[in-house]
Amino acid sequence: MRSSRGARRSASPDAAAAAPAAAPQPDGRRARLRRALRALGLVAAGVLLVVVLAAWAASIRPGTYSSMAMGVPDLGGAAAVVGGHGHGGAEPSTEGAPTTAGTPITELVADPARPADVRVELVARAERIVLPGGEAVDGFTLNGSTPGPEIRARQGELVEVALRNESVAAGTTLHWHGVDVPAAMDGVAGVTQDAVPPGGSSTYRFVAEDAGSYWYHAHQVSHAQVAGGLFGALVVEPAEAAEPPHALDVVALLHTYPGTSRTLDGVSGEVRHVAAAGSLVRVRIANTDSSPTVAWASAPFRLIAIDGTDLHEPGQVEGLRVAVTAGGRADLELRVPPGGARVQAPGVSLVVGPAGASPPELAAPAEALDPLDYGEPAPLGLDAADPDRDFAYDIGRMPGFLDGRPGIWWTINGRMGGDVPAYVVAEGDVVRMRIANGSGEVHPMHLHGHHAVVLSRDGVPASGSPWWVDSLDVGHGETYEIAFVADNPGVWMDHCHTLPHAVEGLQTHLVYEGVTTPYLLGRDSGNEPE
Repeated sequence: MRSSRGARRSASPDAAAAAPAAAPQPDGRRARLRRALRALGLVAAGVLLVVVLAAWAASIRPGTYSSMAMGVPDLGGAAAVVGGHGHGGAEPSTEGAPTTAGTPITELVADPARPADVRVELVARAERIVLPGGEAVDGFTLNGSTPGPEIRARQGELVEVALRNESVAAGTTLHWHGVDVPAAMDGVAGVTQDAVPPGGSSTYRFVAEDAGSYWYHAHQVSHAQVAGGLFGALVVEPAEAAEPPHALDVVALLHTYPGTSRTLDGVSGEVRHVAAAGSLVRVRIANTDSSPTVAWASAPFRLIAIDGTDLHEPGQVEGLRVAVTAGGRADLELRVPPGGARVQAPGVSLVVGPAGASPPELAAPAEALDPLDYGEPAPLGLDAADPDRDFAYDIGRMPGFLDGRPGIWWTINGRMGGDVPAYVVAEGDVVRMRIANGSGEVHPMHLHGHHAVVLSRDGVPASGSPWWVDSLDVGHGETYEIAFVADNPGVWMDHCHTLPHAVEGLQTHLVYEGVTTPYLLGRDSGNEPE
């Protein structure tokens, strides 16, 4: 046994060399695999970093740029403009300001030689506001109050409003929400004018062509200035009305100031107006908040107008709630019962009736009035079956960079920031647009300078009165088809009126071929329309 073991120990070197090599250990293979995976991970991380840095750099906008250079032109199926991009018919310079000749937006004004029929002076201030209920906020006023003065005009009159900014540090403007004003009067900082600095002034002139309920508000840092109090009501009464058709015609401005409960005409809780039993009353509800709401009444009523446009043969209803989107208006008409009537929205109410009337407070009805089939059909005045322009406006949300800021931002047709579509039209076009919302939240969409008629919702055609809107609630999962005539040349914002959403990217422009603007946007411009 010993010699056998010794023989094995004394085996020759040649024999040892001839023996097969020992197999690699499993731990060695795993180590090499880990090193390879680490190397691949570093390469992938490097590639990802390059992609992220490229996306970040591409998102950063110049210090100043023109709205004419914002967005990718979408011609809606029409032929491109000869000699231009079709985006306003102008070539953008390196600074984004158009260089090709066109009609400057500054020329799109009311007759400068015509004297004003209604003239108002408004002074904007930043100050501490004490609301009638005792709540105090740091906000903004017009002529020392919020809401600002109610402006009333008759259809066809020329309205002139002189705005002076006394102390709003960021500058301010006035936008005439729902009024199809000439483009130069739209009040959008950086698009139709420069923001009015402290000590500066601006004058707005327009013909009140359409009777209805409207409102005005700041469109410079508007998500803060509107919430803080820079807004007021504008009512245009019909030209043909020799006598008021209603015994009482009142505006109900719904608003929530920062850190407070909702108010009605600046008052928390309840507002009262005296009206005789049996009299006909019109209540013009305007939602100045950045979120949709509802309204309802304790008495039978008719919804006689939406967004400043009368409905055709609206019927009387009872026990229904009415949707009022952010920026939108709804006019209710009711006959006052002997004990009065109460028109409510969440947190506030308006009482109309004899002195001392105490109509009941009611919870919001479960069933909603649907404008899609309310009232009776009437001619639209346009043929939407064969439009000149056909656009898609698909609202979504995804992570990315907005002017260098990382976040999860709103998108239009899968794009964000300066890459969203810019919708291009020519004067006289019939335009059809499909608005679809897959973003997870509701969006009240507001097109400046135009009213659009709702054709369908989720494939169901409109069957009631023509439903004309300038502010349209599009809920998550909903798809609307709307149409309008491009009859008001300019450069017009088209954005969500949940104003913080506009700051977060949900805004674009409707641009007329051949129209240009000299005004600039960007961090160095002093103009921040949202």
